Amino acid sequence: MERTPVITTNGLCIGYPLKGGQRKIVHDALDLRLYPGEVTCLLGLNGAGKSTLLRTLCGFQPPLRGQVALMGKPLGTYSQAEFSRKIGVVLTEKTNAGGITVYELVSLGRHPYTGFFGRLRKEDHQIVEQSLTAAGIAHKAQSYVSELSDGERQKAMIAKVLAQRCPIILLDEPTAFLDVTSRIETMVLLRRLAVEQRKAILLSTHDLDLAIQLGDCLWLQAKGRPMACGTPEDLILRGAFERFFDKEGIVFDPHTGKLNVAPPTIPIGVEGDVTTAYWVGNALLRNGRKPSALSRAYTSVRCEAPDRLRIQYPNGDEEIATSIAALIERIL
Repeated sequence: MERTPVITTNGLCIGYPLKGGQRKIVHDALDLRLYPGEVTCLLGLNGAGKSTLLRTLCGFQPPLRGQVALMGKPLGTYSQAEFSRKIGVVLTEKTNAGGITVYELVSLGRHPYTGFFGRLRKEDHQIVEQSLTAAGIAHKAQSYVSELSDGERQKAMIAKVLAQRCPIILLDEPTAFLDVTSRIETMVLLRRLAVEQRKAILLSTHDLDLAIQLGDCLWLQAKGRPMACGTPEDLILRGAFERFFDKEGIVFDPHTGKLNVAPPTIPIGVEGDVTTAYWVGNALLRNGRKPSALSRAYTSVRCEAPDRLRIQYPNGDEEIATSIAALIERIL
């Protein structure tokens, strides 16, 4: 089935002007496609230009060269009101709206439709209530924004862009200030909105694990390299992550989708109960050992249960460890 992108770029060059008429080019020759119904995660090290790209795509700063098209039309041809009905933006900075309630904050998302005086009609109130419910923050509607936790505040900002009824949402590091649970909740919420409401969602993030788990498409942005785009699985299998995280002492493991601090060199055989074997392998990797298939040539572990880890040594000796901590202590 043919898909139609909602944002396209052709030969896009992003950056910013310097003194004396000079320009700082952050990234060049970007040919990108953003599709409805998908969560696209923009990954890059600090200074790679993620925020610059997002600001360019939402028209907050002009491109140095190339084109950005929104719904097939050049971005620059849209009026502010038209643009606000197409794209909702959530920036990294915490909103300074502590003196208003969550309901009032979300109501601001109806401004593109309510005119100069901003008077809400019955339909607008219904949309605000639906947006609060969809973002999982309806129970805080009458609370002041200043009373919210970081996770609740992020949900309120997402509800505000939902109230705009725009098909595209751009978010700059929406999980940056959140705890682990709130990060997961926010990513799951965005994924659900993309699927159920067919929204095109683009977000920048440093959260590699969640991006791989919940992103339909990843954009890998690094200085001096072409942008790598594709599904997480295709990028992993093509070795894009190994090149992307090409740093001394850091290794991307394509088997687990995780970063390791150093390449493990000493093989340890692991098999048995799947969940226990996974976490045994995780502990081994952290301690410089490489989980692999069983072999008589080196020490191996049969995971019979979380409290029954059978260690088999090359000389034929065996012993039982009753925890992963005890296993690591005996092997190392």
